[in-house]
Order: sequence, then C-alpha cells, then structure tokens
Amino acid sequence: MNWFIALNPILQGLYAGLFTYTVTALGAAVVFFFRSMNQKALDMMLGFAAGIMIAASFWSLLAPAIELSAELGSNAWLTSVVGFIFGGIFVIGSDIALSKASLIQSKGSAFKRSILLTSSVTLHNIPEGLAIGVAFGSVAMGVEGTSIWGAMMLAFGIGLQDFPEGLCVSMPLRREGCSRKRSFMIAQASGIVEPIASVLGVLFAMTVINALPLILSFSAGAMIAVVCAELIPESFRNNKTIASLGVLLGFAVMMALDVALG
Repeated sequence: MNWFIALNPILQGLYAGLFTYTVTALGAAVVFFFRSMNQKALDMMLGFAAGIMIAASFWSLLAPAIELSAELGSNAWLTSVVGFIFGGIFVIGSDIALSKASLIQSKGSAFKRSILLTSSVTLHNIPEGLAIGVAFGSVAMGVEGTSIWGAMMLAFGIGLQDFPEGLCVSMPLRREGCSRKRSFMIAQASGIVEPIASVLGVLFAMTVINALPLILSFSAGAMIAVVCAELIPESFRNNKTIASLGVLLGFAVMMALDVALG
C-alpha cells in the first residue's frame, strides 16, 4: 500500500474514483450471470456501507471542516452548518427534480422507475466522487484531523455500496426488456462520473483552501442525505435486523480505523 500513499494526490483521487467505478461495473455485470442476488447479503452490504459513510462523514469530512474553519479564523459552527445543509439540500433537491422531470412523467410506471433509478444513482455519484477527492486533497494540504487511511476507507465504503447500486440499475433495465449487454452498459455508465468528480474534488481542496471547510461540510451533508434517502430505506426494507447490524459494524470499523490510524 506504500506505493499508493506515495502517489500524487490527484492520482490518488483518480485511482480511488476508478475503484468505485469498477465496483459499480462489477455490480452491473451480475446481470450476465444471475436473475437476482441474495437479498440478505445485499442488505448487509448496504448497511455496512451506510455505517462507513456515516462515520466517514464526521471523522473524514465534518470534523476536519470544523477544525480548519477555526484555524482560518472563520465562524466554525456557521460555516459547517451552512455547508452541511446545502450538501443535503443538493441531493434532496436533485431527487425532487428528477421525480418531476417531464420525460419520466410521460412514460409508464415501470419505465419511470427504471429511468428515475438510473438518473438518481448517476447524480448521487457526483457528490460521492467529490467527497473522495476532497478527502484525499485535504490530506495533501495537511488539514488537521484528516488521514490517508480515513480517505481510503471513505473510498472503500462508497465503493462497497456502489456494487448493489450497479446491480439495482442493471436488473430493472433487464426486466423492462433491455438486453443484458445494454443493461450492463447503462448501469456501468452511471458510475463513470465518480473518477471525474474525484479529480475535481482533489483540485478544489488543493487550490481553494479558504473554501475547503465549506466544501468538506457540503460533502458530508450530501453523504448523509444519500445514506438517508437511498441506503437506509433500501437495506431496511426486507431485513431490518441484518441491515442494522451492518450499519453498526460499518460505523465501528470506520471509527476504529480513523481513531487508531488517524
């Protein structure tokens, strides 16, 4: 792992984004081999990813934002609250806009669900990619409270929940009559925005230091909104107990790694 730590932060963000994209593609590729996957395994995976992302939102994004804001002489609580709220509003507002899109409204209900899901996953991948890039960029800038291990675990958690996301896009498209190849291509394309957003996140973090607390807080708010809007409801729908254990385990793992190695 030393080779990765020694890389330029832009390459770190790019590789982390490519990792999450690859996991999305792997999830989408399941459509070639199976009609469905074990629901309990998926719910545990989603719960675990949710726990990691919740913990990472604080330790890798929000806490460093508060500390850096204080160092820069800004109002720490106001900057963090504003960034956090706007990050959440971005995700929630995007979902509302997608649900009211004229293309979606004009088609049948099954088609509507498939298009909405694909668009939603693609749009959610943008703040996720930004969060990864900002995490690595903050480490490169020496922001107090950040660590390379925290950034890597954040990427891992996002990648983990990208697997069922790829699956959850390709399978409905296949059920609606798309070929396996077409279903896969559309689903994997939903993740291609992540490496692009990751690189942009690194560049933002390294060039706009005064705005970094706001960017970190924004990323944290967007992450929590994604967890609340997508991961928790989806994973709790069928197996609440298993999903709850996954959330607890994911949070505990991220917390232990960040505290012990950060």
